[in-house]
Amino acid sequence: MMHLAAQYLAAAGISFVDKKDDDSHTNLGFSIVKQQLETHPLSVNGDVLVLNYKTFSLEWISAKTKDSFLLNDKTHTQVLEWLVSSADTFLGKKYTYGFHYDLPYSIEDSFTYKLEASELKKLAGLRTLAQISIEKTLKETELESTVRIWPHHFDSGAYASLTADIAVGFGLAVPDSMVNEHYFYISGYKGHSGLDTSNFDTLSIGEWKNEGFKGAVLPSSGVSETEVIQFFIEAINAYKK
Repeated sequence: MMHLAAQYLAAAGISFVDKKDDDSHTNLGFSIVKQQLETHPLSVNGDVLVLNYKTFSLEWISAKTKDSFLLNDKTHTQVLEWLVSSADTFLGKKYTYGFHYDLPYSIEDSFTYKLEASELKKLAGLRTLAQISIEKTLKETELESTVRIWPHHFDSGAYASLTADIAVGFGLAVPDSMVNEHYFYISGYKGHSGLDTSNFDTLSIGEWKNEGFKGAVLPSSGVSETEVIQFFIEAINAYKK
């Protein structure tokens, strides 16, 4: 449900932010303090569209004013009607709900959002854990990257260069066919090719994968911030070798 709701923010990026070759105009930030997903600034005035986990709402926020729309019991059609109208009010521009990528599922006009407060709190906690762990890992390893949420896969991630030709991507991924719960991941690349991990030393936490996805994974259940950072740093050091 939150993956679908985040697409409203991605569509705002597509509609109002200058296109980037790496698609970064579509990605989102996460505010630990406010517990919300945020677009890039959508105007010279700094207007942003956010998805708030605490209130389960979409919000237009600018320096002078804001407007919010509670998602509970609202249909996809009602959300789009509000977005088109409010974008015209806030930005004087047309909001378009359209994408150049495919999602693993579709949304119908009658799809209705339902508030699940305990689940939203859990999901916000995972995003917070990911954001803090990635930021601390970057600091401890002296790597440089922004931490962003990519709406297609809905992962929180960083991407940093280790050497002139080797880079690592690491973060938090949503459940998929490889791991049936949220999980932390890291993978190394040379150019666009994933690096083979079959000869890497065993990790003290998490495990290496080399079939399809080449990298390491750590299921999120019960793990602490310290353990997540340990997982990331151990794997980064393995790639450095």
